[in-house]
Amino acid sequence: MRNKIFSIFFFLLIITIASAQTKVRIYGYVIDTNNRGIELANVYFENTNNGTSTNNNGYYDLSAEIKDSATIVYSMLGYQTIKHVVKAQQKVTQISVELPALSKEMSELNVLGQRRQTSTVDMLDPSKYRVVPNASGGIESLLITFTGVSSTNELSSQYNVRGGNFDENAVYVNGVEVYRPLLVKAGQQEGLSFINPDMVQNVRFSSGGFDAKYGDKMSSILDVDYKIPTSFESSVSLSLLGASAYIGTANDKFTQMHGVRYKTTQALLGTLDTKGVYKPSFIDYQTYLTYQLSPKTELTFLGNFSQNSYLFVPDSSVTEFGTYNMGRKLTIYFEGQEKDLFQTAFGALSLNYKPLKGMKLSLMASAFNTNENETYDILGEYILSEVKMDIKEENKEGETLGIGKYQEHGRNRLTATVLNIGHIGEYELKNHKINWGLNLQRELVSDKISEWEWRDSVGYSLPYSNQQVNLYYNLKSMTNLNTWRTSAYIQDTYKVRGDKGTLLVTGGLRAGYWDFNKELLLSPRLSVACLPQWEKDFTFRFATGVYYQSPFYKEVRDTVSDALGNLKVELNPDIKAQRSLQFVLGGDHYFRAWGRPFKFTTEAYLKLADRVESYTIDNVRIRYSGENDAKAYTAGIDFKLFGELVPGADSWINLSLMDSKEDVIGDSYVDPKTNETIYPGWLPRPSEQRYAFSMLFQDYLPNNPKYKVHLKFIWSDGLPIAAPSSTSSTTAFRVAENRMPPYRRVDIGASRILVNGTDKLMDKAWLKHVKSIWLNLEVFNLMDFKNVNSYYWVTDISGQQLATPNYLTGRQFNVKIMVDLK
Repeated sequence: MRNKIFSIFFFLLIITIASAQTKVRIYGYVIDTNNRGIELANVYFENTNNGTSTNNNGYYDLSAEIKDSATIVYSMLGYQTIKHVVKAQQKVTQISVELPALSKEMSELNVLGQRRQTSTVDMLDPSKYRVVPNASGGIESLLITFTGVSSTNELSSQYNVRGGNFDENAVYVNGVEVYRPLLVKAGQQEGLSFINPDMVQNVRFSSGGFDAKYGDKMSSILDVDYKIPTSFESSVSLSLLGASAYIGTANDKFTQMHGVRYKTTQALLGTLDTKGVYKPSFIDYQTYLTYQLSPKTELTFLGNFSQNSYLFVPDSSVTEFGTYNMGRKLTIYFEGQEKDLFQTAFGALSLNYKPLKGMKLSLMASAFNTNENETYDILGEYILSEVKMDIKEENKEGETLGIGKYQEHGRNRLTATVLNIGHIGEYELKNHKINWGLNLQRELVSDKISEWEWRDSVGYSLPYSNQQVNLYYNLKSMTNLNTWRTSAYIQDTYKVRGDKGTLLVTGGLRAGYWDFNKELLLSPRLSVACLPQWEKDFTFRFATGVYYQSPFYKEVRDTVSDALGNLKVELNPDIKAQRSLQFVLGGDHYFRAWGRPFKFTTEAYLKLADRVESYTIDNVRIRYSGENDAKAYTAGIDFKLFGELVPGADSWINLSLMDSKEDVIGDSYVDPKTNETIYPGWLPRPSEQRYAFSMLFQDYLPNNPKYKVHLKFIWSDGLPIAAPSSTSSTTAFRVAENRMPPYRRVDIGASRILVNGTDKLMDKAWLKHVKSIWLNLEVFNLMDFKNVNSYYWVTDISGQQLATPNYLTGRQFNVKIMVDLK
């Protein structure tokens, strides 16, 4: 009896083993005979519904449970079908196949249809980088993927492009230019950027040499398109830095998207040297609606409301700085508080009409309003002491080098309204693509400023006088700006194809007029792109043109002093738009290494500028001189290697080298040793970073790609710094080429995705409407680098100023969960 039972058990065990299935993962690339990836190729297990499509690089990733073996089919319209057999023993296998074209014509068509960058505008798919560590929370942090872009403040969404400042970057959403608050002076106040990452479909960016259809900025354009949902979609995210929710629906005629975001940087600000009570609260609501009035007519609306609230009650600050042989420590005890409120509203209505095939006509109207209040009363008492280098902590405290007090007071309010109506059109016929546009804009700004600073050093008020008590700084003014601005452009892109390749030429002219300074601007622009029919894959491009920085309210403010030293703001009607002649020469080399796609990009540029307004930067506040008092140049070269270091995961490395100088007309300083007047000539521009290196690396577990790791690394040159107060000391300080320390930062994140239908945990009934869940652990500033953002200047009775660094955030952990609903 025992023998029968054992025989039956052994027989059942054999059947179970024979019928057991093994889970296998197959990934790789589908390429053509020209070694280019084939997009949207079908890859599936034969006689099953288990399959996928390749991405734009030809990459695919497929998993299934099989017994002994299975056949994978690779197919694409116009190509021969190929089959491949995989064994169950091969749990993780990379298989790349080459599909021959069915005809020569199809092969040539594929070559011409490859996506290549044919202008200075590059594209990015933001959906690929949802889980990349991001302290600011905005899509702007992804711009480091583009050549020539740098950012040195994780609390801000602002960025520098090829030697330009923040104000030289234009941002468009659905073809409408958007604005940011004007009074923001620190990254802690900034809050949320306008762009909602959950609602973005495409991102286009240019570091210079862009077409005439883009507005009057000298450095860059960021052009974002929001999604138009085709069915129900929704997502929710929650982290230690805030939360967001998004929903989109669609039917035959009507689509809608709604997004809400909340952000708090309280945890990040807790790592600053200045301790106290931080209560930042930023909230934002956006909606995008489309309605199909007829097959040829569509009505769209984009709306936004945001509120940035910032409350800061400082307590104390301890900052150590200096060198090993000359260490310093500044200890400050505070009283008072800062309370800021920024409210902005935006609405844009568009009527789109397609009367003919290839023709698009749009009539747009938009309104932007910002209401900004900045109030602060902060008293600080400081002790500047020596730091001795000793192993024992109690022996490090050295002699007291100085004591003092200061008080900062501000009651500032600004309201601004920008009204806009315009028309844009596009017409494609044969080898031409014509774009045109016309715009009329009304600008209303009211600015009330009341701020002063009192400083005391060793019992003496600065600047010292034996007759009276003076304020170190005093500005009180009320100004209004009511202006009209108009602009227009026309451009044509001509494409010609031949046996030796493809040539694209885009020429355009942009014109603008502002009634405040009575200035007419004419901006001709030209770009050429060449895609040669070579054995190796190259693309070349060249762009040139005249670019203007059309002044807005901040640029026309001229600060003047009365006989008593009090400052006030006057608007300069003689201000002219800053002007630059730009040249950009670049190229891309597409190649495969280790069977994976890569792109190596090189761009060299030269910008020659006149009628330049000199300025200084403090944190994220830019103070203009209010006059066209300088000339400048910027030259540099950018390198970028973009590709899949790990199959199916994009990574990149950027290196930028730059030389940016300006010559302020008539600037000078007195040499204290010789008492001679020195005219310094060319000096580094405030935004010059001589080098910048950035990298993003993405990886995953080979046996389970649902576990991912993302590493972001930045190392860039420190910005030039200058002592405040007087032109003479500022110039002398700049001549010495004093700089902030290099900006260094490493952010790392680890994530796990749970997908409904493939993870058993997601099989619960209450999770039936959940499409996927992302679990994310992030570490910001992994190496805890002490990055400097600005300086506080301690002044003694002799007027000598000592720069005390204001450090940015330290190491911080963050946990984030993202849920996609269906």
